[in-house]
Amino acid sequence: MAMMAYRDALNLALKEEMRRDDRVFLMGEEVGAYQGAYRVSKGLLQEFGPRRVIDTPIAEAGFVGAGVGAAMVGLRPVVEVMTFNFAVAAMDSIVNSAAKVRYMSGGQVSVPMVIRGPGGSARQLAAQHSQALEAWFCHVPGLKVCAPSTPRDARGLLKSAIRDDNPVLVIESELLYGATGEVPEAEEVIPLGVAEVVRAGRDATVIAYSKMVREALAAAKALAGEGVDVEVIDPRTLRPFDWETVLASVRKTKRAVVVQEGWTFCGVAAEIAATISAEAFDDLDAPVERVTSLDVPLPYARPLEAATVPEAGKIAAAVKRALYLV
Repeated sequence: MAMMAYRDALNLALKEEMRRDDRVFLMGEEVGAYQGAYRVSKGLLQEFGPRRVIDTPIAEAGFVGAGVGAAMVGLRPVVEVMTFNFAVAAMDSIVNSAAKVRYMSGGQVSVPMVIRGPGGSARQLAAQHSQALEAWFCHVPGLKVCAPSTPRDARGLLKSAIRDDNPVLVIESELLYGATGEVPEAEEVIPLGVAEVVRAGRDATVIAYSKMVREALAAAKALAGEGVDVEVIDPRTLRPFDWETVLASVRKTKRAVVVQEGWTFCGVAAEIAATISAEAFDDLDAPVERVTSLDVPLPYARPLEAATVPEAGKIAAAVKRALYLV
C-alpha cells in the first residue's frame, strides 16, 4: 500500500486508463494547460497531448453534449465539470441523451462516458457552488452514480466507471481532494454497486457516503467511548445500490441512521430509509433516522454553514435517538 491524496488517486486512475485504452480522453474547463482546478489532471497534457486532454470553453451544455456524441461514435470520454452545480447547465445532454440513447436505440448505440467533478459543500463557496445534487441523477434510469469517500475508492471506482459501457457520474468532494489514505500499488478496479462495511458494530447501522463517511466514523468513535458500538457502511455507488449489504447490517443491529449532505426532501437518504423500512420492517427496533442538511440554500457565513450541514455530533445524536438513549 502507498499513502496517496484523493486528488492524486484520481489522477493515477486517469493515467492508468488513458495508457490502457487510447479511446479514453479527458475534456473540461482548465484540465489541460492549467492542470485542473483541483490538480486532478496534473501532468496529463504533457503525457498525452492536446488531442486527448482538451481544454474547453466555460460552456457545460456544449462540452458535455460533445462528450455524449464522442461516446456514441466509440470513444470513451471523461468529462470534468468544475463543479456539479454547473452540470445543471448540461442536464438536457445528461438526462435526455446520455441516459436514454442505449434504451431508445434498442442497445445499438452505447454512451460509455464518465462525468466527474466535485459536488456538495466546501468552505464558504455559498449557495450556488455548494449543492449536493446526487439525488437528481440517481432518479434517472440509465445513469450510474458513484460517490467515493477515500483515495482507494476514488481510484478504483473511477477506473471501473471509465470501463463501463454506460454513462457514469463520479461525484467527488472538494473537501476530500487533499485527504490521504492507503492505495494499493497494484492495479485495483472496484466494481460498481458494491458497498463496504468500513466499521463493524452491533448496536446500530449508519449508512453514509462521500465526505459524510468521515463524519460517521468520527461519531462512531465518540459513541464507542460511551459504550455504543456502531457499524458504518459506505455504499460507494448510489446507483446501482448494494441493498444486500445494507439490509444484512440493519437486520443484525436492528437500528439504522442514514446520512447525506443533500436536503431532506426527496433525497438519497429518503430512498434508503424507505427501502429499509419496507424490506426490514420486522427486524427494526426503532424508526429509521435521517441526518441531512437543513432545507435552505447553504449560507456563506462560516458559522451558519457549519450549522446547516451534517456533522459527527448530529449523527451521534441520531444514533442515540434510534437507541432510545435520549
